[in-house]
Amino acid sequence: MPHTVIHLSGAPDAALARRAADAVAELTQSVLGKLLPVIATTVQFIPAEQWFIGGESLATLGQSAFHLDISITDETNTKAEKARYVREVYAAFAALLPRLHEVSYVHLIDARAAAYGYGGRTQEWRHQQAGV
Repeated sequence: MPHTVIHLSGAPDAALARRAADAVAELTQSVLGKLLPVIATTVQFIPAEQWFIGGESLATLGQSAFHLDISITDETNTKAEKARYVREVYAAFAALLPRLHEVSYVHLIDARAAAYGYGGRTQEWRHQQAGV
């Protein structure tokens, strides 16, 4: 039941937003083993003039960047899966964004099952109901 927030540098672009959301959803399924019906994604665009790396704007640097936050239930993925996810998400965005700056972050947020949920139910409740 991951929630993903994607920040992209540049002007709003619906087609790019769709491609980014699709890439993240595909990798969230294939690498982290999450189910598509419970992957929620928002995409926000930040003007290059308002995104700074090392004190310089992306507009000045002539580069692009992204930041992905993804909330997942703690203890549902291994360190190796998370490392692969970071690697593959970066590669996917490198294919989507021109001159991608290396300082583009992927942040996997391990949320405690009792403190995270959707539909009015925590992940802990779902785990208990499944009898696992």
